[in-house]
Amino acid sequence: MNHGGVSGEPLRVLLADDHQTVLWGLEQLIQSAAPRMRVVGQASSRVALFELLKHTTADLVLLDLDFGDSCALDFIPEVIEQSLARVLILTGSTDCESHQRAVVIGARGVVSKLEPAAVLLTAIDRVAAGEIWLDRLSLSQVLDAMSKGARPDLHSQRFDSLTPRERQIVVSVITEKGARNKVLADKLNMSEHTLRNRLTTIYSKLDVDGRMALYHYATSHFRRLNPMTSVPNLRGT
Repeated sequence: MNHGGVSGEPLRVLLADDHQTVLWGLEQLIQSAAPRMRVVGQASSRVALFELLKHTTADLVLLDLDFGDSCALDFIPEVIEQSLARVLILTGSTDCESHQRAVVIGARGVVSKLEPAAVLLTAIDRVAAGEIWLDRLSLSQVLDAMSKGARPDLHSQRFDSLTPRERQIVVSVITEKGARNKVLADKLNMSEHTLRNRLTTIYSKLDVDGRMALYHYATSHFRRLNPMTSVPNLRGT
């Protein structure tokens, strides 16, 4: 699939919201970002969404969490399986647990309807490019679930080997993508030398080669997660 204009074609976005006014506004927003993205369909119900997915090719589905009489949490995996599109949740809810659960079952990010339009467009671009779009706390909790609640496969075993402090470093690597080690070290309240040593340990445990590989590894295995578990104190030494 195109997934973000890799082939030079516009990103194909399918809109799913049970409010016609919201759909109209989202369409205007996507059109304002032409030619890098375009709307390929709109659905205002779950039935209409799956009917549309049968004959529409989308790179990204922008999906309302509270979708009419349904909750998107009930069918996100089905959307992904049927369309192979990346799913970005748009919601007016402030329930962090449901946001985290959406990512656990396959969504690539969550954006609040209260965010500025520019933030939504950025989230669409980032998710289409393969990134995860979550606030720092939610991302930390999802990563913790990876170590405590994931299926007992190779990837979850590797994450289970990480200490709470090492998981916090992984979170920072994801949320501060591209930042220099000194910037990460300052945010983590540790020396740059200590950060380098800890990153070396993390690379070894996860069998990756460098920060970019760590970023792609961590964001590639979110869909292996099971329901959320409690979050430990990550403010270690």
